[in-house]
Amino acid sequence: MTKKRSIEEINEKIRNGSAVVLTAEQVSAMGKEKTPAGIMSSVDVVTTATFGPMCSSGAFINFGHTTPPMRMEKLTLNNVPAYGGVAAVDAYIGATETAMPHDTYGGAHVIEDLIAGKEVLLQASAKGTDCYPRTEIKTLISKSTINEFIMFNPRNAYQNYNVAVNSTPKIKFTYMGTLLPAFGNANFSTSGELSPLLNDPDLRTIGIGTRIFIGGTTGYVAWNGTQFNTGKPMNEHGVPIGNAATLAVIGDAKQMDTRFIKAAYFEKYGVSIFIGIGIPVPVIDEDIARRVSVRNSQIETNIIDYGSGNFEILGRIDYERLFSGEISLNGKKIRTAPLSSVKVAREIAEILKKEITEKRFLLTEPVAAFPKTSGLRKLEIKL
Repeated sequence: MTKKRSIEEINEKIRNGSAVVLTAEQVSAMGKEKTPAGIMSSVDVVTTATFGPMCSSGAFINFGHTTPPMRMEKLTLNNVPAYGGVAAVDAYIGATETAMPHDTYGGAHVIEDLIAGKEVLLQASAKGTDCYPRTEIKTLISKSTINEFIMFNPRNAYQNYNVAVNSTPKIKFTYMGTLLPAFGNANFSTSGELSPLLNDPDLRTIGIGTRIFIGGTTGYVAWNGTQFNTGKPMNEHGVPIGNAATLAVIGDAKQMDTRFIKAAYFEKYGVSIFIGIGIPVPVIDEDIARRVSVRNSQIETNIIDYGSGNFEILGRIDYERLFSGEISLNGKKIRTAPLSSVKVAREIAEILKKEITEKRFLLTEPVAAFPKTSGLRKLEIKL
């Protein structure tokens, strides 16, 4: 019979100080010499992490009521539009929102500024009602003056993602960075063997309610992320090839750290935001032990032509070669560069390891699992 243990049994070991916690990179190295059974007998929790651009992010803010009260309908934060159609003084600011199409400052910068404790200019207008008579406001806010500041990101921590190249004779400016002509470079944005959803590709221990590290504090998985896709093919090691599952995550932005939340501007594309996420994977059985020992050489993704306009798949590559700094495609050597930071991901994995080892972070049993079968639809243009 295959040996198993529960998350509560692992939590009890965390409470009594006997739990063995290692980072995903440490377990990947261990996997070269130990069997899954050996890893399971040696490790209780594996900490995973990623730090990269995650456009589908933003924050809910409750500003507090004015005197006289106001139902804010049109509003901006440092001139960046926020969505006020939530409630009187609630708003959502998206990370990629900007005041003008080519602005280099956007919602991500507002979020980072607020996390850093800076003051932000709030301007709002309204038609005025009997119960909310005020029609305009201009004031400064900070995280110490507002009520709630909740980061809620609809799509983070992609399980895997594409490698971007450009076959055309012109430079292409994309959300995957600047792509040089004629296959001049190749950009990718996954932390490989450290990446959370690649260490539990079947999402057996990660689900709704999973406690995570987000942006420097504790948060939770709220739902499966948008564009959640379990229909991707898997390689011989059981790893999804290309972008697959995603997470919707939530956390208290007042407690976050700008070390792990960073605004970014991609030249001639727009604003994005780097999010730091760490997820502990409990080693509940030998199958999970096998999964968490996955190595960069065993994780593959697709090379996609972002220049042609039809996102053609040109080949497949593993992360060991991607991280080497150079790959070969059709006989040509191409320089590679990660958009995500493995250095910061390692830091997050170590922080999470310390938090668990020192009994400040317990694991959670998901309250519900994610869909087992899910694919993507394309928008049908009818007009």
